[in-house]
Amino acid sequence: MAKTKVVTYFKESYDELMHKVSWPTWSELQGSAIVVSIASLIIAFVVLLMDEAFKNLLLQFYKLF
Repeated sequence: MAKTKVVTYFKESYDELMHKVSWPTWSELQGSAIVVSIASLIIAFVVLLMDEAFKNLLLQFYKLF
């Protein structure tokens, strides 16, 4: 009983992936990868700036004591 449910599940999953899912084109994938890469670099740069700012703030604070 459970074996037939598993087999049915895989058959339906395969059918959905092959006939119902719209896959992006190669150029769409490249465009998305470029956007994600640029966004990741911007976020990394912002985190770096925040890290340096907090480091400098804490160094100034520790110099008080």
